[in-house]
Amino acid sequence: MQELGMTATGPSGDELLRLLGALANPHRLRIVAALRAERAYVSQLARELGISRALLQLHLRKLEAAGLVSAELELSEDGKAMKFYEVKPFLVELSPDTIAVAAPTLSTPAPGDEGERS
Repeated sequence: MQELGMTATGPSGDELLRLLGALANPHRLRIVAALRAERAYVSQLARELGISRALLQLHLRKLEAAGLVSAELELSEDGKAMKFYEVKPFLVELSPDTIAVAAPTLSTPAPGDEGERS
């Protein structure tokens, strides 16, 4: 199992935000849950989840950018290109300690740090 964005001390602050942001949507949680059992192509997954292909693809791109799903293009027997998605195994430990280690590595400045000059 891959631990996404993990360093020796845990995920960086930016990686933790990317992962949590990618999972902070009910559609994306349902997508990850559906892909856990087996890979699926877009039309199949859209029907299963009851959402449009356009909306599904938007959410799949967000999950793919976070490294939580991967895609592979395949040709069907009739020559149609079909993009299959599958969930990538991941494990993220979320605890106050994990957050405390990740927070100082955030690339966005903390409130009050903006505009300070050395």
